Amino acid sequence: MSTNQARRRLLRGLGGALGLAALPAFGQARPASARLQADAAPTLYAHRGASALFPEHTLAAYARAIQDGADFVEPDLVCTRDGMLVARHEYAITDTTDVAARPEFTKRKTRKTIDGEAHEGWFVSDFTLAELKTLRAVERLPKMRGSRHDGQFQIVSLEEIIDFVAAESAARGRTIGLIPELKHSTWSAANGLALEERLVSTLNAHAYTRRAPVVVQSFETANLKALRKRLGASGNVRLAQLMVAGGRLDALRPADVALSGGSLTYGEMVSRRGLQAVAAYADIAAPVHRAVIPLGPDERLGAPTAIVADAHAAGLQVVAWTFRPENAFLAADFRNGDGPNARNEAGSIAEIRRYLETGIDGLFSDDSAVARAAIRG
Repeated sequence: MSTNQARRRLLRGLGGALGLAALPAFGQARPASARLQADAAPTLYAHRGASALFPEHTLAAYARAIQDGADFVEPDLVCTRDGMLVARHEYAITDTTDVAARPEFTKRKTRKTIDGEAHEGWFVSDFTLAELKTLRAVERLPKMRGSRHDGQFQIVSLEEIIDFVAAESAARGRTIGLIPELKHSTWSAANGLALEERLVSTLNAHAYTRRAPVVVQSFETANLKALRKRLGASGNVRLAQLMVAGGRLDALRPADVALSGGSLTYGEMVSRRGLQAVAAYADIAAPVHRAVIPLGPDERLGAPTAIVADAHAAGLQVVAWTFRPENAFLAADFRNGDGPNARNEAGSIAEIRRYLETGIDGLFSDDSAVARAAIRG
């Protein structure tokens, strides 16, 4: 199973409530640890913007997240046919745009295998930026989050996002960071659409991103190591190693490792020794949140693992992903009786606070207002 498949299963498995029960601990559980920077409040990262409220990766989603107190907004980055970086969670755009209803693009439907997973539909890499601009975003989870905003918002480029965040920062009088994720880097490079140099060039071209905090994240490893050599260890850009781990996920390998025939697994990566190796090139360990506190057989939260203490001992911050405000995504401890698709802000706040007690340094949330309430608590 590829990393992308694993993330999809996490979503289809309702954020852990159905698919990640009874995960074994990654090491001997330890007492709750303080944050790496004890005097700093946990950092709030807006997962694809306020994606619980607006279609993901749209300016509306980013605007709402900033309004609701996000410290960083997240654009996942893929590359168009003409070499432009745009914000989409993956290359496939069948489920997040209205492309299937556009007769002018019917013949663009195709099949691709990306990081070991086969997809049929439409893909960013087969469109120019101008063509993508004619499409409109739709909600990925309409049965849960509704479709009232479908058709209202464009796909946006990284440059547009930087301009927008810079404007919001100036208007609000506070610095807002960006945390771009490089998606399918090895596949992109193999198809003539390498992401890394395009990202660095774009960041360097904007005055805002030459000084504002930027975190570059990836599930792969080689791209982060190359960026560390390219950027050095100082400046405003930090690097975050994304990780899936726990149970069957421990055996997964980063896409670049698998394609090169390497043996490194995410289970090894989140071990004490593995985290020390990550610290040689990254600043942040970013595990799925159930790797910090797993679910037990009853789908309730178990004991915290050692990952936070081990990462801190290696000098890494820990940023957990992703907290969502619907019952379906919550541990059983925090669900109410309104059904899996119902918003449950009180339950989400209570769950986030349990994770904050472990000493995590930050978190990703689909709803910045809910997460901010938990942090303030």
